[in-house]
Amino acid sequence: MSETQNSKQYDLEQRTFQFAKRCRELMKQMPRTMGNIEDGKQLVRSSGSVHSNYIEANESLSKKDYYYRVRICRKEVEESQSWLQLIDVGDNASLDDRRKNLVREATELMRIFGSIIEKEKGH
Repeated sequence: MSETQNSKQYDLEQRTFQFAKRCRELMKQMPRTMGNIEDGKQLVRSSGSVHSNYIEANESLSKKDYYYRVRICRKEVEESQSWLQLIDVGDNASLDDRRKNLVREATELMRIFGSIIEKEKGH
């Protein structure tokens, strides 16, 4: 693999890690409502799954397994985005901004993973 490809993989690995970490940090600040507790549990799971599946994709033994894991990443980040949209921040504008930034990051990650999947279809 070229140095550029390794760098891109590392950047995406770090980016998915930061996404999961920021989701957890956001949940620590959320109002403790029944909905937020349940939605937060799901968000923590799905955002962590994006990162762990991307690591597994990079460790895969075949291209088929790599693309399978990337498809799981896309599915999990889409799920994370849905949970983020359901979370109730109340009247806290700062929390709402952080939540919206995470929704945008989820959208960008979905596009990146979607692009990787499309490249597979092209080969």
